[in-house]
Amino acid sequence: MSVGLLVITHSGIGNALLKTAESMLGFCPLQVALVEVSGSCEPDEIYAQALETCRRLDQGQGVLILTDMFGSTPSNIASRLVDRIAVQAVAGISLPMLVRVLNYPTLNLYELVNKAITGGHDGILLCDSSESD
Repeated sequence: MSVGLLVITHSGIGNALLKTAESMLGFCPLQVALVEVSGSCEPDEIYAQALETCRRLDQGQGVLILTDMFGSTPSNIASRLVDRIAVQAVAGISLPMLVRVLNYPTLNLYELVNKAITGGHDGILLCDSSESD
């Protein structure tokens, strides 16, 4: 058993990140689900869908939610789920964050939270032309 991974983002973001990460790794080592939020969505309906998805993903090890912008509808839905079941949520999803999480599929929920945060932080760098040669 491993932690389930739920990605909740604005439309198109999560799907693109998941496809890219899966392409880079050649496979997806965690059970992953995606909930995308459109501008015309009803947040309570999306919340119910995300709650059901969390329950399906949780195989006893909990669920890590990665969401995009803190304070937006996707992260607000994720925050509501944290109080319900064994769920932790991290905002600011990026490709480095997602790849870091997927590289450690055997870690527990709280260790994966730390990997997500460090992956996001470590993925922000100044691109220096002297480093590219």
